[in-house]
Amino acid sequence: MTVANGVEERELRLPDAVVEKAVAESLAEDLGLGGDITTEATIPAGTRASAVIAARKGGTVAGVQLAKAAFKTLDPFAEFETIVGDGGKVEAGAIIARVSGDARALLTAERTALNFLGHMSGIATLTTRYVEAVAGTGARIIDTRKTTPGLRALEKFAVRCGGGVNHRFGLFDAVLIKDNHIEAAGGIGPALERARRHSGHMVKVEIEVTSLDELDDALKFAPDAVLLDNMSPDLLKAAVAEVAGRVITEASGGVTLETVRAIAKTGVDLISVGALTHSAPVLDIGLDFTTPP
Repeated sequence: MTVANGVEERELRLPDAVVEKAVAESLAEDLGLGGDITTEATIPAGTRASAVIAARKGGTVAGVQLAKAAFKTLDPFAEFETIVGDGGKVEAGAIIARVSGDARALLTAERTALNFLGHMSGIATLTTRYVEAVAGTGARIIDTRKTTPGLRALEKFAVRCGGGVNHRFGLFDAVLIKDNHIEAAGGIGPALERARRHSGHMVKVEIEVTSLDELDDALKFAPDAVLLDNMSPDLLKAAVAEVAGRVITEASGGVTLETVRAIAKTGVDLISVGALTHSAPVLDIGLDFTTPP
């Protein structure tokens, strides 16, 4: 079991089908039509080797599943020992995993494995920093749809590894009425009325507001949540008081590590941070052979 934002949950794990597809596409991109010509030219067939995957900097780990799959795809008999699993914390120099098998397979899969690990661990690490920044306030850190095309499932998984919570996954699983929807629909009322008529009872409806007047208009139609967009902490506090627990409140817009705690202390339920997925720096993770090829 792991604990994120005070909520106990089962082991963090991506569906095997998602992992296999992502790894297969990444390896195909790297190998192209000619394969790994460097490794084939320098390493005799049948050579065996072992390696360690280690963190060069401290952070939160995500993507171990994909790293393992990369090696096992090219060498089904490779042995992969996970030392720190997804969601685990590491210090600089800590070993995340050990792998042994066909040397050619290890070298060819190395970059794919490290690309996934570094990128996803970077997202998890940044998420952890935001989660720690709001600790004790009751606010939860959530992600957005500002993800790398084709990698949304992996990036949102990494947010969970860092202790964050996923917002809607795509356009299909929740209604989020933004400013342009309101403009095109002819106002907050018409947009919410149509959304309620169109959506089934299982679909949540959220609407973006930028002022207390807009918030009052929205509350008349009982949305499930309100997105309080680009509001100052003082305005957020007033909005939370106006809502008085009737709907979920989400703060959004320009949130940084420097401002997030002040936002959280206004009493909002959720704080969405696009930077978690679109601006997280890669966590430096390397692979080192422990026996020469």
